[in-house]
Amino acid sequence: MRICLMIEGQEGVTWEQWVSLALACEGNGFDALFRSDHYLSFSDPKGRGTLDAWSTIAALSGRTERIRFGTLVSPVTFRHPSNLAKMVVTADHASGGRVELGMGAGWSEQEHRAYGFPFPPAGERFAMLEEQVEIVHRLMNPDDEEVSFDGPHYRLERCPPLPKPVQEPHPPLIIGGQAGPRSRRLAVRWADEYNVNFVEPDECARRRDALLGSCEQAGRDPATLALSVMTGCLVGADRDELESRAKALMDKQGHGGDPAAFVEGLSGAWIAGTPDQILSQLQEYAKAGVGRVMLQDLIHEDLDMVALIGQEVIPEAAGL
Repeated sequence: MRICLMIEGQEGVTWEQWVSLALACEGNGFDALFRSDHYLSFSDPKGRGTLDAWSTIAALSGRTERIRFGTLVSPVTFRHPSNLAKMVVTADHASGGRVELGMGAGWSEQEHRAYGFPFPPAGERFAMLEEQVEIVHRLMNPDDEEVSFDGPHYRLERCPPLPKPVQEPHPPLIIGGQAGPRSRRLAVRWADEYNVNFVEPDECARRRDALLGSCEQAGRDPATLALSVMTGCLVGADRDELESRAKALMDKQGHGGDPAAFVEGLSGAWIAGTPDQILSQLQEYAKAGVGRVMLQDLIHEDLDMVALIGQEVIPEAAGL
């Protein structure tokens, strides 16, 4: 199993902190550093800002050599698909082939209103996602000499998909969702990986079975569609350190109360505990068919937790 770090970039992560996080991930064996693609903080919109996701990824690639980067997920409402494809391919070149693209329909109406993005109804946003995924995939496909598309939302006329990406055949494309019929069909047609979030292992196994069934119906080798999960993470070398980190998270989120009770009250989908407990949880995800876990780190200033995961969890998780 591969372990990635996932950072909510809209919660006041500075450029200096991004560099430190990327270097910590690179030095501690993480597979990738993923970030959200949001422009508005959900906890403190007037006090916490965000740097643009794809600009951050491209810039961080020049400060690193091994670590991969990606978004979970880029909403279709922020960018035209031609623009998004161009940004991903640019970052792919800048990184020497170390980027991945997660795509989704977008969900925060408040964020869209604040920044002036249209926010159509959910069904229309998903229809936009279906068109965008096809367009972006084709614009990153090394076999297409030109791309034309005529749909209800987007139109391209003989667009030359140049330059070609560094990665072959293209930067990995991740679709996130609840593995419903519509998103399964979309993923089976275009995606390299399907990502679910805050889902316990038993539910991961159920969604994995649904994805495998959709692959078989479409004539696709199920082994070519990976499954990953993004979920909350809180790790301590011992119980005291775990509760100390819980207190830091509670303070950051403006919660009072007992850190021990906070830890006990975390959802079963959270990866929380000491390294041995974390590995036991990861083993259950591996049994459910999960190949990668994106650990959502909400106390991004704490690089010691990143190092602890790298030293005590990642080497053992590699064998799961």
